[in-house]
Amino acid sequence: QVQLVESGGGLVQAGGSLRLSCAASGRTFSSYAMGWFRQAPRKEREFVARISWGGGSTLYADSVKGRFTISRDNAKNTVYLQMNSLEPEDTAVYYCNALRGATTLPLYDYWGQGTQVTVSS
Repeated sequence: QVQLVESGGGLVQAGGSLRLSCAASGRTFSSYAMGWFRQAPRKEREFVARISWGGGSTLYADSVKGRFTISRDNAKNTVYLQMNSLEPEDTAVYYCNALRGATTLPLYDYWGQGTQVTVSS
């Protein structure tokens, strides 16, 4: 049974920072690329960031490039998202998932509960 538990969200003012964590369990995720996604109210879930299985390669959505940094600790089966210079447009529920191959598509249909990020202006 795969479990993905996101944490670290909260309420922050524009320009502030947050660090999200995603703890994965139920299998070893070190051989998978991992990604962060987000879903804002009344919008579809969208890709935010991707990290390769070894951590040496990353990819970001244009909207977060230069502000967000994805990283991982395979020994802890945990993926992180450091978010700096937050903007009100970053307000959303953030989710993590393993990714299919070299894509930015989620591997699992299962999603965790997510963590809410709210950025006030």
